[in-house]
Amino acid sequence: MAGTFSQIYIHVVFAVKGRDNLISRKWKDDLHKYIAGTIKGKDQKPIIVNGMPDHVHAFIGLRPAMPIADLVRDMKNNSSKFINQRGLVKGKFQWQEGYGAFSYGHSQLERVYTYILNQEAHHAKKSFRKEYTALLEKFEIASDDRYLFEWIE
Repeated sequence: MAGTFSQIYIHVVFAVKGRDNLISRKWKDDLHKYIAGTIKGKDQKPIIVNGMPDHVHAFIGLRPAMPIADLVRDMKNNSSKFINQRGLVKGKFQWQEGYGAFSYGHSQLERVYTYILNQEAHHAKKSFRKEYTALLEKFEIASDDRYLFEWIE
């Protein structure tokens, strides 16, 4: 019986509702580990999860049987529950609707990993809006500002 072999690398980006800076340095590593655990629990490969106080990047080795939309939904739902059940923020924590998903080849693993690892240094030079719109342009994804994240400048 022939098997199916594949490795698809996906970079996912999603933001805090209202783009509030709610992800605290005190617990962001725990959140990132939790998101990585959700990815692994869905039998996918978490390569790196990192981000800023207002958004998260996840680099994932995705098996083709798992729809990206389902995985991102579970990542966002589970991590919201993680934050809310622990009372890590005042009020109710939510992620914004939508996300970005960008594919990469095996030869780009190290570059994307390093990019996500160095988010703080990267955002000292470039806003999240510029970062996100640059990704959309790089991947030639047509977009309309009305349907992008809520931007805070």
